[in-house]
Amino acid sequence: MSLSSIDPKAATGVVPVDVVRRLSGLEFIQGLGEGRFPRPPIAALMDFLPVEVERGRVVFAATPGEQHYNPLGSVHGGYITTLLDSCMGCAVHTELEPGQGYTSLELKVNFVRRVSAETGPVRAEGKVIHVGGQVATAEGRLVDADGRLLAHGTTTCLVFRLPERPK
Repeated sequence: MSLSSIDPKAATGVVPVDVVRRLSGLEFIQGLGEGRFPRPPIAALMDFLPVEVERGRVVFAATPGEQHYNPLGSVHGGYITTLLDSCMGCAVHTELEPGQGYTSLELKVNFVRRVSAETGPVRAEGKVIHVGGQVATAEGRLVDADGRLLAHGTTTCLVFRLPERPK
């Protein structure tokens, strides 16, 4: 799967829970990456795309721009944090069984280098550390096109059963 194979103008939306709960986490995240499901609104808003998806690992590609700047003229830490939160959480999701979901409980990010429009394309790679019955952990790295580390982080996620469809 590559960035060029995904239509950045694809429909955005939220996949109904009754659809998500029938798929393994890996099937669902692969479906997002392959364009079988709409882009999540946050991915469209912040312009990032999944480019690699495998069990326990997800990579997002993005190109930070001036629209992501803070008042000091560099990319806002919230943009960087969102990329890392997304790749780490989605990596956790790839390990889940049908009917399971997750949410972030804790997130830690370290900013290593300034990010600006001149940084160019970046990749946010999330890898699972551990998945248990109720808690999962993952780590993430944000790098530039030359592989230089820009930021890194860890997450702890709560794993839970997705709700049944309301009757």
